[in-house]
Amino acid sequence: MRSTMQDVPLTITAIMRHACDVNGDRTVTTAMGDGRYRTSTYREIGEQAGRLANGLRAIGIDGDQRVGTFMWNNAEHLVAYVAVPSMGAVLHTLNIRLSPEQIAFIANEAEDQVIVADLSLTAQLAPVLPLLKTVHTVIAVGDGELDQWTATGKTVLRYADVVATQSPTFDWPRLDEYSASSMCYTSGTTGNPKGVVYSHRSSYLHAMQQCTANSMGVGLADKVLPIVSMFHANAWGLPYAALMAGADLVLPDRFMDSESLIDVIETQRPTIAGGVPTIWNDILNCLEQQPHRDISSLRVVACGGSAVPTSLMKAYHDGYGVSFLQAWGMTETSPVATTSWPLPGASAEQQWAMCASQGRPVCGVEVRVVDDAGDPLPHDDKAVGEIEVRGPWVTGSYYLNRDDAKFAGGWLRTGDVGRIDPSAYVTLTDRAKDVIKSGGEWISSVELENHLIAHPAVLEAAVVAVPDAKWEERPLATVVLHDGAQATPSELREFLADKVVRWWLPERWTFVDQVPRTSVGKYDKKAIRARYADGEYEVVTISREQT
Repeated sequence: MRSTMQDVPLTITAIMRHACDVNGDRTVTTAMGDGRYRTSTYREIGEQAGRLANGLRAIGIDGDQRVGTFMWNNAEHLVAYVAVPSMGAVLHTLNIRLSPEQIAFIANEAEDQVIVADLSLTAQLAPVLPLLKTVHTVIAVGDGELDQWTATGKTVLRYADVVATQSPTFDWPRLDEYSASSMCYTSGTTGNPKGVVYSHRSSYLHAMQQCTANSMGVGLADKVLPIVSMFHANAWGLPYAALMAGADLVLPDRFMDSESLIDVIETQRPTIAGGVPTIWNDILNCLEQQPHRDISSLRVVACGGSAVPTSLMKAYHDGYGVSFLQAWGMTETSPVATTSWPLPGASAEQQWAMCASQGRPVCGVEVRVVDDAGDPLPHDDKAVGEIEVRGPWVTGSYYLNRDDAKFAGGWLRTGDVGRIDPSAYVTLTDRAKDVIKSGGEWISSVELENHLIAHPAVLEAAVVAVPDAKWEERPLATVVLHDGAQATPSELREFLADKVVRWWLPERWTFVDQVPRTSVGKYDKKAIRARYADGEYEVVTISREQT
């Protein structure tokens, strides 16, 4: 028996139409620096989308060709977010912080035809353009000279000219909801990045779950600040969720330092924000130095990308009344797969433990833990193995079927190591490539980092595995201290002594000015291990007998 329901495809076009027609007066505000902002309505974003789609059609985008973006979080990027998928083409967000070689590899493999690029990124894009085999046109957003781009032999058009000469009305086609809407490549910390292709349906469903109370709860009364980059994993889906819910959007553009972000929060009063822990740690450090600053508009901060230290969450909760929602996922999961809201009725201690986990699967996503043979392990909060996921916004393969070993029996092997408790809370202990195996037993770098950052002198801490003659591997603690603060390796080791088992305690310590970070703001543990191997760090070694 078939249902009597209408066959209406779940598409980005449907999200755009709803935003423009039902919530057309809601606003998109983009930071311009020096306290200046510019604002558009959703209705105006829709008109700009029609103009851009007509402009892209005029230069040959008439099917599912890939249109790249090389941009910050701003209104023009949002226009591309809706225009490109809705016209039947595929939006390809290029990570501006990757190396020129990686960017060229990504754009060439995806066969990008056009790139919409911000002129403030001229220095980053100019060396890459000659390497791009399929790109014929660059649409330049913003003010500035075009010479460095035109010198590469590409056709360069100004965005302002393209949209000014085109009609805001576009004949948006009816699309198959399973067709590609956008693509994003992994951040490429090991080997070449791999492409993930999202469908209209997967993006629509992902946005819907973000609007539910068990996820981020994006609603009509909200103002959403995506600090997470729009060039990475669709800014965690927040732009589409805001459009779907009719929430206002605040976009920080290139102004991503702590001072600028606090200014945005103070003046624009967002209620929801999303970003990686390193960003929020930087903001907290700035707030502690400037206690008069006001971030009280935030009701929830979605934080992910790496484990969120409990001390960081408590500092925001106790000091500023801001609740942190730890979310877990990856480019391959669109990205939100779990959220860490605590269960009702839990004690205060239990609630913090739940918040410190990576959370429970959102409806639509299944999660399990498996052993080395791929066999499921019990959800008893003790069995540790690789986390696997599946669901309607989880990729079933990489573009061009690269790295098939990551997919088995309909499950995605995440590369994350952890455990699951009887209430379905997932706790990650490491990335598989970062796991520390000492004397045949695992040490959780994540747990060591979270405890270290709770020390009042510590600003940042990253722990990696380094070779050890006796135990095969041992942890190296890489520590950044607050300005003016002091702490010795012995003091920090003693601080850890009652928090972890004794054999986890690091013998090797190094103090640095900044922990190296990846293109999306996570700790770059590959770089830490390489610098240690090359002898670039001054390492203090403490024997177990010294503490």
